[in-house]
Order: sequence, then structure tokens, then C-alpha cells
Amino acid sequence: MEIMINVTEDVVKKAAKALKDGNLVAFPTETVYGLGADATSRNAVGRVYSVKGRPSDHPLIVHIASINRLDDWAVNIPDYAFTLAREFWPGPMTLILKRSDLAKDFITGGQNHVGLRIPNQPIALALLNEFEKLGGSGVAAPSANRFGAVSPTTANAVKDELENFLKLEDLILDGGQCLIGIESTIINCNEITPSVLRSGAITNEMISKICDLDNSTNSDKAKIRAPGALESHYSPNAKVVLDSVAKNGEGLIAMADIPTPSGVIRLASPNSIKEFARDFYAALRLGDTKKLEKVVVLLPKGDGLAVAIRDRATKASSGK
Repeated sequence: MEIMINVTEDVVKKAAKALKDGNLVAFPTETVYGLGADATSRNAVGRVYSVKGRPSDHPLIVHIASINRLDDWAVNIPDYAFTLAREFWPGPMTLILKRSDLAKDFITGGQNHVGLRIPNQPIALALLNEFEKLGGSGVAAPSANRFGAVSPTTANAVKDELENFLKLEDLILDGGQCLIGIESTIINCNEITPSVLRSGAITNEMISKICDLDNSTNSDKAKIRAPGALESHYSPNAKVVLDSVAKNGEGLIAMADIPTPSGVIRLASPNSIKEFARDFYAALRLGDTKKLEKVVVLLPKGDGLAVAIRDRATKASSGK
């Protein structure tokens, strides 16, 4: 395993070749770092599941280089899905579509649909385009961490999490800290109107301006297994407690205008909801670095991105 700090054009070409050869490449996106593999290679994708300790029926998101690749991976694509793709791609949005023959069971977890997205990060886009030049169709890339653990937002976090599971031929591309810091919005596009399966930076309000949005809960929607949809996820070693009073020796994540009680270890003091999302996972990891037993999170209020933060914090509080 090698960490590539200065990601030049030659490094991107090396990484694309590594993917084509069946190796794994961890790379930055605008959301979190992904652990990439050739999405058409059963063996390479199998290594992703093994490295992460991920259940085999838990689907992966395929990252593609352009909207032109949609038809390779999906069929019967509704018009509103193209509308969403044109509006929000590249960006932190995953569309769940009816799969084509290219999307095998080892990608979809045996389901009849596949998750697709185009990330909005220069290194990620360069890697996907270079991989396509080598004949690649897409890169399967869940978050680059052990299953159920806190998603990494820096290359060092990937190294700390996975170095004991990666091979010498695998690579980590260092693109600095992820700008958004929480995973993509997942939208189900298998019904007459779309519905959100996982909240993210593309908010319900943003989607509703583009097309009708189904906010109801129905049995068909509930049957779809989507990444990050389990009740317990994104969990550090420390116990996460929500909206409580932090005590001496405990960690605290809260907006900057909230004072730190005496003896409490402040892990993050974001000045905005965007900063809260960007720094949240890093703050949880910092709590583990400090070997804290408990981290208190004072949840931000409001709509939009705050909804996604509350979702991740609630799942983190459920433990591993």
C-alpha cells in the first residue's frame, strides 16, 4: 500500500492502471474518501467487501465519468432521473436505477437496481476519466473504512483504518480533506416520482425545485437496500450521546456559539452547518484518538444539510 501525496497526472495514470489490473485505489471525493475497484471485476469487488468486512448483500455505488455512461449501467431510466443528473452531477448525489446486464449481483447485492453517481472532485474525475481511457466502465467505491465505522475524510484516516487490510499494490490518493464531509444523497428513481433513501448535501428542498418528490413511506421503497441505510452506522469506538450535557473527561461536538463545560474536551466548534458536516467525522475520529469513552453531540436544528447531519449522528449513537 502506497500513499500518493502529490497526485500528478502520472500518478492518476498509475492509479487507473492499478484499478484495471484488479487492485484497489482509495481516492478523495467531495463527500468522503472512497475505496475503488473495477466495477466489472468480481475479484476486485470481492476484495472491497473483504477489506471493509462488508456484508455481501450490501450494495455498492458505481462512480462513472460522465452522464453518457448512464445507459451502460441502467435501463428504463425515467426522464426525471436525467433532469436530476443534469442539474446535480458532478455532485454528491447517487441515483438508484433499474440495472442493466453490466451491473452484476456482486455490485447490486442481488437487487434489480444499481446506484450511480459522478463525484465533484478533480482527482476523482481525473481518475474516472483515465480509467475509462483504459477501457473501464465504472469504479465501485464505498467509503474507505471498515463496515459500520466512521467514514474517512482524509487520506491519513484511510491509512489508519485500512493499512492492515490493503496489499502493496493498492494505492491511496491524497486529495486533502473532503469539502462536504458526509456521504451523498441517495435518490430512488424506480417509481413515478423520486424519493430520498439517504439524506445528504443535495437536500429535499433542492430536489423539489427540480421535480416532484415523494416524501411518503411505502413498502416497496423500504425494501431497497441502500448504502448507509442501517440503523447503526458511522460509529466510532466511543459511545456517542445526542443532545446531552457533556461531563468532565467527555468529548463535545457542538456549534461554536455553545460554550464548553469545564473539564470537557472540545472536538469541534463549527461556525456553520456546512462546517459541521465537513468536520463531523474527523471530530469523531479525534475522540477515538484521544481514547475518549463518550462523545456528546449537540445536534444542529433546521432543514437542508442539518437533516443529513442528524441522520449520521443518530446512526453513530446506535453503536457498532
